[in-house]
Amino acid sequence: MINVTKTFLPPQEEYNAILKRAWDTGWITNRGALVLELEEKLKTYLKVPNILAITNGTLPLQIAIKALELKGEIITTPFSYVATTSSIVWEGCTPVFVDIHPEYLTIDETKIEAAITPRTSAILATHVFGNPCAVKEIEAMAQKYNLKVIYDAAHCFGVTYKGKSIFEYGDVSTCSFHATKLFHTGEGGAIFTKSQTLIDKLFYHHNFGHFGPEVFQGVGINAKMSELQAAMGLAVLPYMQKILEARKGVVELYKNNLKSLGVLKLREETHWNYSYYPVLFNNETQLFTIQKLLNKGGVIPRRYFYPSLNLLPYTDKKSCPTSENIASRVLCLPLYHDLSKAEVLKICTIINEGL
Repeated sequence: MINVTKTFLPPQEEYNAILKRAWDTGWITNRGALVLELEEKLKTYLKVPNILAITNGTLPLQIAIKALELKGEIITTPFSYVATTSSIVWEGCTPVFVDIHPEYLTIDETKIEAAITPRTSAILATHVFGNPCAVKEIEAMAQKYNLKVIYDAAHCFGVTYKGKSIFEYGDVSTCSFHATKLFHTGEGGAIFTKSQTLIDKLFYHHNFGHFGPEVFQGVGINAKMSELQAAMGLAVLPYMQKILEARKGVVELYKNNLKSLGVLKLREETHWNYSYYPVLFNNETQLFTIQKLLNKGGVIPRRYFYPSLNLLPYTDKKSCPTSENIASRVLCLPLYHDLSKAEVLKICTIINEGL
């Protein structure tokens, strides 16, 4: 079986050796030495000023909304994972959908201004498959209307845009360290911001509101990463170059052998991370045909992102024709570190013959 993704697992003895440090101290959670070390190593690796390790990739979005004190409407994209929209609703705000760019698949920056109302408090946009949003234009819009900007950068580990880490854009950026992601801690995530004042606020929100052991600075939840998760991250991080090189090779094979399918258009000045390989079929019927053939051949791709989030039952179902169209015919092909050349060519042959 060739699944859409496969978790990279470092040598077990290396993970165990790191984990033993937590065992020896008996310190398993509450921001022990491994979490602190992981944060410092990630700051260096990603070249970012601040990072806060979180126990999963959804809580960073919810905490960001809380810390920025957002109310009313949040302009967002319909083409993302469900967590982007559900976090807005969970925090008592209203998602206002703006359709996407037909090539970059990120929120269409030219349509944002028309969606702004007196109730708008922020823009929450997704860098789709690691492809950056039009951050300059979004920043200008936010400044003009005094809005906050959050980027869901779940797919963006290691991505740089215009020479800077993608996590440096916006008031807050978030990332997922889920086991299916490029870099992972089994389950986990992170929050990034350039603001020291804001990172302090995000910190107490993720730690019950604690300001010291007996003082509470404000409302908070428990979103702390454990030492068990951090140990996995510390074991995976040294292999990032190897992982990236392997995934790049898979992407090049797909490009060279699937020339008849639409693919993601990357923004200029993007240093990409080979996080996903989405392809676009002519229509949903063609997608179903190829998906069925792939499944018959033991290949399990994924309709990602599907459905278009404006069609979720707890939204206002505003029409977003581009997102709905793309969501109906996009398919992510298998992409992971040890996917073999023979397996990639098998996938390409099934698709080409099916087409």
